[in-house]
Amino acid sequence: MLNLVSILIGLVTLALGLVAFFPLLGWMNWLVIPIGIVGAAVGVLSSSNAGRNLNIVLIIIFTLRLMLGGGII
Repeated sequence: MLNLVSILIGLVTLALGLVAFFPLLGWMNWLVIPIGIVGAAVGVLSSSNAGRNLNIVLIIIFTLRLMLGGGII
């Protein structure tokens, strides 16, 4: 059950993160990354790894996007 919750959190993170890829909306990554961290924490508590892995990959992608944009853009 926790794996399903983690995957759902990951899908919300993905949807919000795709919006943050648009120019001048990079600041949204500051909101998206903590949501992914919560999803990864929930995924750690589950017996399956799919939700945790999804959230970790999303955290890495959006952190790279944040660094490329200089932290704001």
